[in-house]
Amino acid sequence: MKAVLGTTMRDAITGFSGVVVGRVEYLTGCNQGLLQPKAKEDGTLNDSAWFDEQRLEAVAGVPRVKLDNGTTPGCDKPAPKR
Repeated sequence: MKAVLGTTMRDAITGFSGVVVGRVEYLTGCNQGLLQPKAKEDGTLNDSAWFDEQRLEAVAGVPRVKLDNGTTPGCDKPAPKR
C-alpha cells in the first residue's frame, strides 16, 4: 500500500500509528512512510518513525489531513544561521 501524505496509517507489526507526514522512494524499492503520532496529553510531541510501506495499513474512519500551502509553502521557521 502506498503511504499517501495526510492519511492515518498503522504498522501491521507493532501497531504504531500516525499521520503520514513524509514519504521516500528508493531505487531499491524499499519505499517508506514517516508516521507522526498524536501529541501527548500535555502537548509534548511523540517521536515519529519510518516504516516500510508494505507494513502499513490505512486506519478506517479517519479523515485525511489537508493543508493549504498556497500562500506559505515550506518550513514555518527560517533556516538556522551562524
